[in-house]
Amino acid sequence: MRLILLLNMGGPNDLSEVEVFLKNMFNDPYILGIKSPLLRKFVAFIITESRLKAAQNNYRQIGGKSPICELTARLCGKISHFLDDDTAVAFAMNYTPPFAKDVLVEFTEASEIVVFPLYPHHSFTTVTSSISDFEKACRALNLQAKIKIVEPFFADDGYNEIIADCIEKSARNLNTDDITLIFSAHSLPQKMIDAGDIYEEHVKLHVQILTEILEKRGVKFKQTMLAYQSRLGPVKWLEPSLNQVLADIKDKKALVYPISFCIDNSETVFELSKEFKRIADELKFDFYDVVACPNDSEKFAKFIADRAKE
Repeated sequence: MRLILLLNMGGPNDLSEVEVFLKNMFNDPYILGIKSPLLRKFVAFIITESRLKAAQNNYRQIGGKSPICELTARLCGKISHFLDDDTAVAFAMNYTPPFAKDVLVEFTEASEIVVFPLYPHHSFTTVTSSISDFEKACRALNLQAKIKIVEPFFADDGYNEIIADCIEKSARNLNTDDITLIFSAHSLPQKMIDAGDIYEEHVKLHVQILTEILEKRGVKFKQTMLAYQSRLGPVKWLEPSLNQVLADIKDKKALVYPISFCIDNSETVFELSKEFKRIADELKFDFYDVVACPNDSEKFAKFIADRAKE
């Protein structure tokens, strides 16, 4: 039997898991780069305690949970339609259930595992962290399967045509001549980039690729910009921030595509669609909207199935 395993960061399945999510995320050495496990655990505890109530309130505003697990489960089902009966599809999350160790225990007889991190761009904080968690689970279960890891796919023509479809669909019936298209990427501390993380390089190349595809399709916006969201703490982060980009748009019209994500989550359905919508309203925007991620679409499912076969 062959297994295709999708990996992602995860998100709370209910309000009780918000604390689990925060603790696991901030105790991840790839997120919080404190070498001492004991000190990192203590700092993670302090951060979690300081953010827990606010985070729970945020999740209440989007139904008490992140949509990421339900969307990913539906995506797995659709991927299965493009595969033979000897290939299973499952998913594991880094910070919330289902965890890799609990998923893999059901597939100890698999002869091959195709690991598909659902991150278009490489970063130590995402791809490396999720694969490290997967490998730890494999060692714990003493799995003997052949392992294949799918590389970041931001430059894949098939994937980018799917994104262009999403943007074009959202732009339909709009006069895009005076609308700014903003590609919003999850930010990273500048020190991580300086230490060799290639995430920013991948994101910038991706924006260039997508801009060219849209131009070839005749989907023309007044301007296309890259911005970064989800910064935390006083250190220097990647710029420009989405706050600043919105403040600088004179025509007060913006369409946002969350370029870092394949699956909608709290950063898209809460942060972009609610928090930044409020900021846009305060700036008296005439138009502000967020494009949905590929999620569990048939085209995205087929893309993953085809990529996993390569």
